[in-house]
Amino acid sequence: MDELRARIPLSDIVGKRMKLTRAGREYKGCCPFHKEKSPSFTVNDVKGFYHCFGCGEHGDSIGFLMKHDNLSFMDAVTQLASLAGMQVPKATPEDEKKYKEQASLYGLMDFAARWYEQQLHDGKNKKILRYLLERGLSLDTIRGFKLGFSPQDEKGLQEALLKAGFKISAMVEAGLFKNSTRNQNDIYQFFRSRVMFPVQDFQGRVVAFGGRVLPEHYGGPAGKEAPKYINSPETNIFHKGRLLYGLSRARKAIGDGEVVVVVEGYMDVISLAQAGFKAAVAPLGTALTETQMLELWKVMPEGKRAPLLCFDGDAAGQRAAGRALERALPILKPDHSIKFAFLPKEHDPDSLIKEAGVPAMERVLKNAVGLFEMLWMEEFKGRQMSQPEAKAGFRSALEKRARQIADMNVQQFFIHEINQNINDIFLTKSSAKKQSLAKPLFKGKKPQMDVHTPYRPLAVRAGQVRSDRSQQMERVRILLALMIHYPELYEEFGESLGMIKITNTEYDQLRQTLINLLGEQNSLDYQAVKQHLSDSGHGKALEMIFDRSLYLHAGFARPGQQFDVVREAWREIWERGFMNVRAS
Repeated sequence: MDELRARIPLSDIVGKRMKLTRAGREYKGCCPFHKEKSPSFTVNDVKGFYHCFGCGEHGDSIGFLMKHDNLSFMDAVTQLASLAGMQVPKATPEDEKKYKEQASLYGLMDFAARWYEQQLHDGKNKKILRYLLERGLSLDTIRGFKLGFSPQDEKGLQEALLKAGFKISAMVEAGLFKNSTRNQNDIYQFFRSRVMFPVQDFQGRVVAFGGRVLPEHYGGPAGKEAPKYINSPETNIFHKGRLLYGLSRARKAIGDGEVVVVVEGYMDVISLAQAGFKAAVAPLGTALTETQMLELWKVMPEGKRAPLLCFDGDAAGQRAAGRALERALPILKPDHSIKFAFLPKEHDPDSLIKEAGVPAMERVLKNAVGLFEMLWMEEFKGRQMSQPEAKAGFRSALEKRARQIADMNVQQFFIHEINQNINDIFLTKSSAKKQSLAKPLFKGKKPQMDVHTPYRPLAVRAGQVRSDRSQQMERVRILLALMIHYPELYEEFGESLGMIKITNTEYDQLRQTLINLLGEQNSLDYQAVKQHLSDSGHGKALEMIFDRSLYLHAGFARPGQQFDVVREAWREIWERGFMNVRAS
């Protein structure tokens, strides 16, 4: 039944029998069940229900067919199955047994969720509640997400479940308990001394849990390493590759058109929701799967089916983004895509919002890059484009990736876009040759420096808009940091550095010492350069340049980045801020 409803939008069924008009995230029309002149009949694909505000008729696709076409329940199901290309399964004794077991598991998990929540708010566990409050969660948020606590006590939950009529075998089947290897007739509690995160399916039923270990001073394990998070095993009602944490709660915001943000874990979803990002979801301990992407597309409004995947700005985040790209390519369809956003290094959404505020997170999301641009950057990494055969290889690699797209319409547009950009960069004499090869040109528009990529997580701080002068001084600071960390830049850009007029005395004196040093020894590593500058009396200037905030908006200035990326960053900052203006 769920599969039938998911495969065929309700608006398709109703729209073939009456006239519907799009109205925001719903459809409207004159009710077919009573006479009316103005439309009061609504169809909502996200919720899967129709409702008439005039006569009160309400139901799903099966109910609509039964009432409108005067069909029996089984005839309506059979008709829908035919449209969906499915066969109606015949009920067997095994099917009936499985259905009863599933119904029992839903009830058991709901009972456990309420029991865990009661433990969290029990006075004897007030320090656990205090831990969540100190993490920055409000009491309303804690209650809204039904967070709970699983005590160390082995028998509390077991006795409560037994008293409620649930069997030991069902407790094990649900993944809340495990069979003991020491005592064959005993079981032990899977989640112990952990904060509990209920996981709900799309209908809002609790089907699993995630458990977070507590710090030692809050009662967590002492003297040994424990997994930070553990998750329920797969069961008859829980398949982690299909579900997304927070989706049942976020679906209204998604239907209202809010941007879907896919993050890594439970706390990221909760922190974002508390900060106002109501359409945040997360996979359950795995990378985002193709099935989860398809589920997201189903609930997103037409024309807005491009969930935004948010990754860490470090190498691991880039690799995760690459894997997501691989999984998305084959299933792309017209108006179905994904976008990529990258956090500053050493930050997750929770820590970024706490340290830099909501505007910082908004900037990260605003600077997301599209799937085509991500594909371009992934293939460009590590390539040298000085030779014709290398350029041809770049084109060939991009086209090979594009041919993974099963939808031929989308594939053809990708290949056309690839060839157009390659031609603009390599085969014309226009100024487009000066553009950064690490990003596609998109019909000749020059990429802006604040475009957020895996290689340059820029502009995420939440401060006030800077004046032109302060922006220019910030560019000076970044250029100095780049030259210090990458002395090999001096050969190409040393003269440019000397042309900049710097009004800050400490920066100007450091610049002169740096130029003199690298003019004689540009083979030094960055540590030797820093040591020389410090020994020369520029310690204060170095502290100003390498203040912690530098890497929040210029992550590419860190040591160890790809030199081609660093070089392009220098060139773009110079062209943007100093090519025509020689003052700070």
